[in-house]
Amino acid sequence: MSLAPALVADIEQFLPCSTPDAWVAQALRPDQESTLLIDHANCEKKAATTALALMHRYTDHPGLLNKMSRLAREELRHFEQVIKIMEARDILYEPLSASRYAQGLHKGVRRQEPGRLIDTLIVGALIEARSCERFALLAPELDKELGDFYLSLLKSEARHYKDYLRLAESFTDGAHLAERLAYFQGLELELVQSTDTEFRFHSGPIATQH
Repeated sequence: MSLAPALVADIEQFLPCSTPDAWVAQALRPDQESTLLIDHANCEKKAATTALALMHRYTDHPGLLNKMSRLAREELRHFEQVIKIMEARDILYEPLSASRYAQGLHKGVRRQEPGRLIDTLIVGALIEARSCERFALLAPELDKELGDFYLSLLKSEARHYKDYLRLAESFTDGAHLAERLAYFQGLELELVQSTDTEFRFHSGPIATQH
């Protein structure tokens, strides 16, 4: 994280754990480059979709509408940048199954309002923060083009995490936010540290195959 300490220092404290070294090693394998970029593109699309869904569902919150509109535009721009890199590297944008990470976090979201909105925003903050942390970990180890690109994403991803968190803060009191944040941090820790069967951008370390 030495590349951008000012951008990621608070994210290290916000996240319940660091990404396991085993995941980083897996991500840096040459045979995983296609999967890394395809899943990264999928993540950018999903992030834009989430922002648009919030805009459709909560039309009576001007602050949320403004933040999510900006976030959706940025995520789609990132998506365009990823597929441009993929095209230059002759990586076909093939279908890829989703990791259990986001689904595992969303399982904890309450169904009744305002709990649903508060929880969804907390989940958004955690996903953006984890993305930022992983970009920072991978950037210095990748080739210059991809490393520079991931480094360029740090500022916007860090802002997105803060936008989600500040919106969550605006809809509840500090004690309730802390309680829900601790709950989702517990879910996130388990998802990040437990093993997965397939490598994805937000997966846990891949189980060793014998």
